[in-house]
Amino acid sequence: MDRRLAISRLALMMGGAVSLPTMLACDKKSSSSSETATGSSVSASTFTLNDKQRKVVSAVSEHIIPKTSTVGAIDVGVPAFIEMMLKDCYQPIEHSSFMEGIRNLEDKKFLTSDKAAQVAMLTAIDAETEKEMEARNVKQVKVGDNVDKEAMEAAQKGVPFWRLMKELTLLGYFTSEKGIQASFDYQPIPGEFKATKLTAGQKAYAYL
Repeated sequence: MDRRLAISRLALMMGGAVSLPTMLACDKKSSSSSETATGSSVSASTFTLNDKQRKVVSAVSEHIIPKTSTVGAIDVGVPAFIEMMLKDCYQPIEHSSFMEGIRNLEDKKFLTSDKAAQVAMLTAIDAETEKEMEARNVKQVKVGDNVDKEAMEAAQKGVPFWRLMKELTLLGYFTSEKGIQASFDYQPIPGEFKATKLTAGQKAYAYL
């Protein structure tokens, strides 16, 4: 699936709220793929995760989209997708905020905690992230013309870890064939477009 189309669908899934860095990252990934296909080199950042950090990413993504009667985040390769997108498409400021979140979970012994404790940690982080994003919006509204621009830029932080995790987990899952098949009646070659009344329990169609 073209990621520019994917990000618009992701925006709908998240109520229209997708961070600008993620939209730019998807656009950059699409451009990078085109450049690589024509023989141009594309440089990657030095961002990387160690094995323990990859396990944290895997566990968190599986909490966001767990395996049930359908495939989960790990089944469709979401953890590797997240690392690839961060490495190839995001800026250092997002790398820093993402790693801060990973280290925070490591300090709390996330991997060795039971499932209930892990859910409690992520629920708390979700609430903290919501407050942080609201506070940033308030600051943006209240900023005046006389605020020192350099001081503002120095205080800026990347998109919070939890926001990045949710966005990239959803994007990775719903741009995978198995992920889209799990939630939609996957139609890779659409036929005639016409109004169709779905029966109870029937999946909506996804034409890709």
